[in-house]
Order: sequence, then structure tokens, then C-alpha cells
Amino acid sequence: MNSMFKHEKVLWITRTAVLIAITVVLQALTLQLGNQFITGSIVNLMLILAVMTCGLATGLTVSAVTPVLPTLLGFGPLWPIVPFIALGNMALVTLWHFIGNRKIGSTVYIAYIIALVAGAAAKFLVLFFGVSRLAVPVLLQLPEPQATVVSGLFSYPQLITASIGGVCAIILLPLLLKAVKQRSS
Repeated sequence: MNSMFKHEKVLWITRTAVLIAITVVLQALTLQLGNQFITGSIVNLMLILAVMTCGLATGLTVSAVTPVLPTLLGFGPLWPIVPFIALGNMALVTLWHFIGNRKIGSTVYIAYIIALVAGAAAKFLVLFFGVSRLAVPVLLQLPEPQATVVSGLFSYPQLITASIGGVCAIILLPLLLKAVKQRSS
């Protein structure tokens, strides 16, 4: 294995690990506020920043790991819901990767807006059907009051938090991408 390949692999692992750590710490800190909209929006922002600044592999890895670590640490979702959150996250970052990295006309902003809408809708649909229609009634078999609460958490709030995270990403991405470009030149 040549040293350039080793260097790139170590750099990828480091960047990905740092993004995972920042995202999990932000989750832990914002959960103390008791507001799903703040925590969810920040997590979605971090997912989008990961994929747009470090690539699809990093975005997918952060998407898969960030629902698992909080659950292992005792402040995440119930285990049967974790795979659906990971899939929703992966849908979000995949669409941002393939749509958000395009230039439509003379600007990237149109692509960002399309990525925001498509990514938020995809994440919402994966979580709504996965959690509300499969995990809660089939896997968890929760009593009605709890089932309603858990299903509610994974319905329209997911669309809102993915959209807020996307809007914040649209604001921050030009600055971050410029900084990454200057750093690598």
C-alpha cells in the first residue's frame, strides 16, 4: 500500500470520526433542551455538511453511526427504530450528494433547494412508513398512547427538521466549501 493511499485513508477516517463525534456530542447537548426541532435540525445539518464537504462515503457512514452511538450511550432511540433512522439519514445524504453537487444554470443554489426538498421528503417518507407503519405496530407493539407519541415523533417533525437543517446548510455550505478549497490549495 503506497503512502499516498494510506494518507488519504487516514484522512478519511479522521474526518469521518470527527464528524460523528461532533454530531453525537451536539445530540447529547441539545437533547437537554428537550426540543426535537433543535436536536433534529442540528443532526440533519451535520449530515448534510458531512456529505457535501467530505463526500458520499463519509455522509453514509455518519448517517449509519449517529443513531447507533446515542442508543449505545443511553440517550438514543429504541433499538428497533435505529435502522429506520439510519435509512432515513442515508436517503437524505444520498439525495444531497447527487442533487446538491450539481450546478443548475449559473448557480448551485437551485440544486441546493432541490436537494433540500427531495432530501427532506425522502427522509420523512422513510421514517414515517418505517417507524410509524412498521416499527411501532409490528416490532415494538407499544400500547396505544405510547404508539401515538412515538409515531408522532417520526412524522411531520422529521420533514421540518430536515428542512431546517437543509436551510442552515445552504447558508453555511458556500463558506465551508470555500474554506475547504482554500485549505487544499
